[in-house]
Amino acid sequence: MIRVLVADDHPIVRSGIVALLETAPDVEVVGQAAAGDEAVELALALRPDLVLMDLRMPGLTGDAATARILAAAPDIRVIVLTTYESDESILTAIEAGASGYLLKAAPQEEILAGIRSVARGEVALAPSIAALLVRRVAKPAAVALSPRETEVLALVAQGQSNPAIARSLFLSEATVKTHLLHVFEKLGVSDRTRAVTLAMELGLLPR
Repeated sequence: MIRVLVADDHPIVRSGIVALLETAPDVEVVGQAAAGDEAVELALALRPDLVLMDLRMPGLTGDAATARILAAAPDIRVIVLTTYESDESILTAIEAGASGYLLKAAPQEEILAGIRSVARGEVALAPSIAALLVRRVAKPAAVALSPRETEVLALVAQGQSNPAIARSLFLSEATVKTHLLHVFEKLGVSDRTRAVTLAMELGLLPR
């Protein structure tokens, strides 16, 4: 039997996942968690073979919970089961140590097959996720920021707020926000901190 802990903050979605797993003769649901902290506690207490982990949860996020579980119990495997398939969320989950990344909208057979694969020590990726990663590795996107975008991001790196940046560059706050949105889009990120760190990693900003 594959002993599984289900972690999802939405009770209806969680119940649906549990109901799906209960149709499989080789899968046993040993616990349910509604938050990241609870997922960590239950995983370490119950020691399931596998955790099905949502990414967006209250308190501790799914990727952070994954990292904590694997740091304390590396024999437990984690599959991210989520609705999100952005580059950033995928890479964050994989960096945290997840052995699989599946989408909730996937056919039931695909989810069960992924669970069985990961339980055998393999990696399970939704086809769309696998294709995205292949494209990213095969053809790493060349990122080029405009001079103004670079100026704005450099001031963000200095800890300046949008109003302060607007004053420094004699721009409106709306224009600063627009430049930042363009930067986020080009870098494939969703927040200021990750934009700065990635830009430094890519050599677009000095470290």
